[in-house]
Amino acid sequence: MARSRYFAYQLAFTLLVCAFLIVPVCMSVMAGFTNNFFKGITSGFTLRWVFEVWDLYADTIFLSMGIALACLACTIVLGVPAAYVLAKRPGRITRMIEEFLVLPLAVPGLAIALALIISYGQIRGFRLSWTFILVGHVLYTLPFMIRAVLAVLSSTDFRTLEESAASLGATFWQRFFQIVVPNCRSGILAGSLMVVTLSIGEFNLTWMLHTPLTKTLPVGLADSYASMRLEIGSAYTFVFLVMLIPLLMALQIWGQPRAPRKAVAEDDAGVVAARRRESGSQAAR
Repeated sequence: MARSRYFAYQLAFTLLVCAFLIVPVCMSVMAGFTNNFFKGITSGFTLRWVFEVWDLYADTIFLSMGIALACLACTIVLGVPAAYVLAKRPGRITRMIEEFLVLPLAVPGLAIALALIISYGQIRGFRLSWTFILVGHVLYTLPFMIRAVLAVLSSTDFRTLEESAASLGATFWQRFFQIVVPNCRSGILAGSLMVVTLSIGEFNLTWMLHTPLTKTLPVGLADSYASMRLEIGSAYTFVFLVMLIPLLMALQIWGQPRAPRKAVAEDDAGVVAARRRESGSQAAR
């Protein structure tokens, strides 16, 4: 009885915290479906603001998704090998390099953006393209990928697996893609979730780097709340969630472990063979 009461208290507290976090978001989204925010639902339900947001900011939405996916690809290509090298060669120098790589976490996004503008702002074609924002996002999110993958590699004995594979004749790239990458898959997933969410939602750095032709979701959201009706800003929030949540769900599904079909088939065949032997022994008796 005491245990069930304690569980009920825990559940009630958890639901209260979830409501505290989710209710404001729901209220903000609902404002985008009303004719008048100040009158609330009684003013009537409408999709006018959602369509208006799509007409005004469709390019912004697709640009943000493209930058986020490109940032994810860059951080995986750069972060996974970097984490592998750091985990393979532990030591004082490695720790110094690791601290240097995660230094952008301690630097405000505005400072990173200002450094990029001072260093590469004179390259006009680069400054006016979306790749300029991409570089800033990669610098800002790369430490999250490295830390996530490094934490997983540090907790597994991948060196022994590599040595075993090398003794069987596996090349370096075979060991890397068939042993190291599968063993750090959970770290890659965790890093991917952080990279995508941070890239899509990053405002400070993007606000300094963007141009009128390279606005991203957060910049457009700030503009909609600052210069238009509140209903448009709320509808923009709804569109933001619609674009972000399916992407995160897809990453979660991709990161779920899957049993190899061959191994499952062999296990099923072994079970069937064992049952046949058992039935044969019973018949012989």
